[in-house]
Amino acid sequence: MEPNYSAAAIEQKWQKVWHEAKLDQTPDTTEKPKFYALSMFPYPSGSLHMGHVRNYTITDVIARLKRMQGYRVLHPMGWDAFGLPAENAAIDRGIAPAKWTYQNVAQMREQLQQLGLSVDWEREVTTCSPDYYQWTQWLFLQFYQAGLAYQKESAVNWDPIDQTVLANEQVDNEGRSWRSGAVVERKLLRQWFLKITDYAEQLLNDLDKLSGWPDRVRVMQANWIGKSTGAYLEFFVKGVDEKIAVFTTRPDTVYGVTYVVLAPEHPLTPKVTTPERQEAVEAFIKEVAGQTEIERTAEDRPKRGTFTGGVAINPFNGAEIPILIADYVLYEYGTGAVMGVPAHDVRDFKFAKENNLPIKVVIVPDDADNPDLELTQAYTESGIMVNSERFTGMKSTQGKDAIVQFAENEGYGKARIQYRLRDWLISRQRYWGCPIPIIHCPSCGAVAVPKEDLPVLLPDDVEFSGRGPSPLAKLDNWVNVPCPSCGESAKRETDTMDTFIDSSWYFLRFADAKNTEKPFDSAKVNDWMAVNQYVGGIEHAILHLLYSRFFTKVLRDRGLLNFDEPFERLLTQGMVQGMTYKNPKTGKYIPSSQVNSNEPKDPETGEPLEVFYEKMSKSKYNGVEPQQVIGKYGIDTARMFILFKAPPEKDLEWDDADVEGQFRFLNRVWRIVAEYLEKKPAKIKSSETLSKEEKDLRRATHIAIKEVSDDLEEEYQFNTAVSELMKLSNAINEAKCYESAVYKESVETLLILLAPFAPHLAEELWHKLGYTDSIHHQSWPKLDPSALEVDEITLVIQIMGKTRGTIQVPSSADKQALEEFARTSEVAQRHLAGKEIKKVIVVPGKLVNFVVAG
Repeated sequence: MEPNYSAAAIEQKWQKVWHEAKLDQTPDTTEKPKFYALSMFPYPSGSLHMGHVRNYTITDVIARLKRMQGYRVLHPMGWDAFGLPAENAAIDRGIAPAKWTYQNVAQMREQLQQLGLSVDWEREVTTCSPDYYQWTQWLFLQFYQAGLAYQKESAVNWDPIDQTVLANEQVDNEGRSWRSGAVVERKLLRQWFLKITDYAEQLLNDLDKLSGWPDRVRVMQANWIGKSTGAYLEFFVKGVDEKIAVFTTRPDTVYGVTYVVLAPEHPLTPKVTTPERQEAVEAFIKEVAGQTEIERTAEDRPKRGTFTGGVAINPFNGAEIPILIADYVLYEYGTGAVMGVPAHDVRDFKFAKENNLPIKVVIVPDDADNPDLELTQAYTESGIMVNSERFTGMKSTQGKDAIVQFAENEGYGKARIQYRLRDWLISRQRYWGCPIPIIHCPSCGAVAVPKEDLPVLLPDDVEFSGRGPSPLAKLDNWVNVPCPSCGESAKRETDTMDTFIDSSWYFLRFADAKNTEKPFDSAKVNDWMAVNQYVGGIEHAILHLLYSRFFTKVLRDRGLLNFDEPFERLLTQGMVQGMTYKNPKTGKYIPSSQVNSNEPKDPETGEPLEVFYEKMSKSKYNGVEPQQVIGKYGIDTARMFILFKAPPEKDLEWDDADVEGQFRFLNRVWRIVAEYLEKKPAKIKSSETLSKEEKDLRRATHIAIKEVSDDLEEEYQFNTAVSELMKLSNAINEAKCYESAVYKESVETLLILLAPFAPHLAEELWHKLGYTDSIHHQSWPKLDPSALEVDEITLVIQIMGKTRGTIQVPSSADKQALEEFARTSEVAQRHLAGKEIKKVIVVPGKLVNFVVAG
């Protein structure tokens, strides 16, 4: 056997064998318990990066482990293949989105297969393939039939030069179009929504079922859903037969309202605007249209507004108060209007100060002396109600319910629970997405495309200019169709679906990926689901996971599923970070190839550079291509480093020295097996009576079994598991009992424990030992607790609490025997000579301490 292993040759050999043997195809039915291991599927960008390597290696170790533990495992892979980058590529490169996408899929599939992933490629799905999006359309119609899909007007980004809708990604940080450079406007457009708000309470309450999710992810989802308990109140508009509806969590402050604010887009805005304020209001609306939602609601930005000239009437006290519009109020949130209570709301206080609006105190602390004291900041706590007519003197906590009841009696409002969550806008005005299967008929309205006419295929003869309406809207021969209900001339829906739709059900399709009659067989999905372990980035902690949970609950209610939640356990892996060099004065990033790491300076200016770890990125010149590592060290080394360097949920700092260290470790394992094959006798001796060396080696072996198994349960501490493998390899190296069955057990156990981590090397060495079946078909080693027992322990001898030496004693010795062993030891004899022992303290299994006189 060669002294060192040739990683590339071995890895290519076993990948070919595994592929031909279809080693990882997953049975649909078996008596074994199931385990569904899933990584969030990738967008086919064409190139694999280290983040991919980490994500898929983590899931692969789990999948391989579970197979060896006796589970039938579903570990599939697919492609989140629709989306804007392909359409941009079509515009920039003159290449069809489908061609560009499928080229990238082929390239990334080849790269992923090099990683030695135990993926069932027979179940591969691609979301842009008609055999997938046919069922995406079918599922959309399930929502439509349930009354959960509808159209309404909503704001979009509008390029006034190219006359086209822009995605958020196509608007730069100055609010300009990526292509034309025009200042982007906000424009109302009729679009499709899914009524996720109907499931808000379920989505919130069922977070309690997800004990296998990180706490911070559950908190993020709860905050996004944003349940608030409060009141719906209506303010009259002076001189106009309209009412302004607001939602507030502080109805106890209603007597402190000094103004009302509408969203600029609110339909009441033009109705309440007076002629003398019309020009100013229209200018402000146009200015706000160029801002993103994030810009408008950011806490660190000034809250800007303008007066409409309109006046509202507070129905509780008849006070006339001004109506304004402001950038921080969004029409899509709540009622699109807020009541301004600057004395008791931080944002309102700031806005009132900036716009010279009155501030009226209506809640004071329990021990306040002067209820009319001028505030320097908003008082937002509970307290005693003042300046509130009949409610004055009441505790504000009681006043909330009292005022709601009063409003209901008088017809001003009612109690309400509201959610921050808004219905899911799924319309995209672009080509490369799943077509929405709706036909608009002038007589019948919106009509569902019949099931037998699915899929609604994306046409090929499309022009990509980046200008004007959606490419689909320009194709008259595709748009104009007869109505499926009445036969009258009608038009197809030209919007396509948000790509989050595709990823909200792909995990269900994997259970029955080749079904041509329906999206999946319910029995197969109910058998495999829920996903036992889901692995992916924290960036998907809110929307993807929330939408997937929503889909699952709707399909359950449609009778297609029998479970509530799609993902039992969630692991959000950290980022892979590279050493980064940056000139702090210029902000310029410098490639590491141009830097002396011992004295990092800008090669052009000589200025000292900042050195830090940051997420790998081409723009920061800190990336490491997977092929660089694989080409030099092999896939198994890359996997070992990824798993060893940091716990999976933490960020990983790339270090070439640690990669080298894992390469040396795998070479050590190779040499252990090579030496064993060279020196083992033809006949292995019986292990009925073990020598001390054999007992120590067997103990080390079973400690490794215990510790590695513990590390791979629940928390998946791969880094400490690899450390245990290193300890076992050291113990085997130190032992020389090649002829013993214990040595054979130790070598084989090391390889089996190593197999999920370094599958190619482990397979090669397993076959070198003479086995013909795959190591990945072996059972996970079982702990023998008796192997952990020891005959002797090390006993510490102390004099007056100070350690003087150690001795070996029988592990079965009781306190009396331990004291005797200690008294008669050479250590004690030497240090106690001529001294009076006043007291002896015995800590069983650890130490004996002699307390002496003087």
